[in-house]
Amino acid sequence: MAKLFSLGFPGRALFAAWLFCALLPAARAADAVSVGTTFSMTDLPFFIAEARGYFRAENLDVAFVPFDSAARMIAPLASGGLDAAAGGPSAGLYNAIARKIGIRIVADKSRAAPGRHSQILLVRKDLIAGGRVKTLADLKGLKIASAAPGSSAMGTLNRLYKLTGLRETDIERVYLGFPQQIAALQNGAIDAALPTEPFASEAVRQGFAAPFMTDDRIYPDHQMSVMLYSDAFRLGRPDAALRFMRAMLRAVRAQNASIIDGKITGADAEEFLELIAQNTTIKDKAFLRTLTMSYADGDGRPNVASLKEDFEVFRAAGLIEGDVSVDDALDPAFAAAAVRDLREEAAGGRR
Repeated sequence: MAKLFSLGFPGRALFAAWLFCALLPAARAADAVSVGTTFSMTDLPFFIAEARGYFRAENLDVAFVPFDSAARMIAPLASGGLDAAAGGPSAGLYNAIARKIGIRIVADKSRAAPGRHSQILLVRKDLIAGGRVKTLADLKGLKIASAAPGSSAMGTLNRLYKLTGLRETDIERVYLGFPQQIAALQNGAIDAALPTEPFASEAVRQGFAAPFMTDDRIYPDHQMSVMLYSDAFRLGRPDAALRFMRAMLRAVRAQNASIIDGKITGADAEEFLELIAQNTTIKDKAFLRTLTMSYADGDGRPNVASLKEDFEVFRAAGLIEGDVSVDDALDPAFAAAAVRDLREEAAGGRR
């Protein structure tokens, strides 16, 4: 030891710093979390949580994995290749759960609350200008596109039939992805469509389609997308799964605070519009300001009644395979625990 102290002041200072660090417990490495996303507008809470450091504050290292559709996320969720994802509550999801594939709905992601639409029923402008379509009943005999059989749009159309008195056989159904719907409207291959934003507003902006009715009027509070966890994540790493949920709910609440009359116009508007522009294909922030944002529940609670209504629509169409229910697909425990933690934190009882 005498030799060490003969190092002089700089040497002693360096040794003391080394000794202090050596005696500290090693910092815990951040937990890696992989998240499937389509990089859509409704993924804004993901972007907020990453940009504002909410994930880092929960000691999470989150990697976003791009997909062109939610349906393609099912297999990697089942295998544990993905920990979490955002997707539609589709017939395919319920069928996967019926096959004992380890996926559960854990929170709300987006819904068509009143004044906060997610999809718009578009009709070709020439059909309206020519007087062919004046009311919803005039949709009879037309060719209408939606995303896929067994998707949430099927629930919207089911409500549309009830509003108009039409039967499913009174229209011709076509299944196309959202970008393809816009192209088909433009070239006259279809008469109407149910695209989500921003595709719907882009078609209106280009002038070949007109908005006929928003989905929040057709089917108020329709559950359009949900947060999903793999069993490997929720059962194998429940602590990380809870921390991820806390970060997400912080981000959802920050998003909601910046939305006024359905538009991102609050105090954080510039920051959030820039995040959308950076992470989606929509780069025009002036256009983004005009778009309506769908609703996301700040406590992560999905609209279970809507999920069950759509499930019965899928079942009636023969799309549900096996013994499964909506209740089998739900695990609300993480959102509930995250809400309790955030409440305690706000009250100063949790650090």
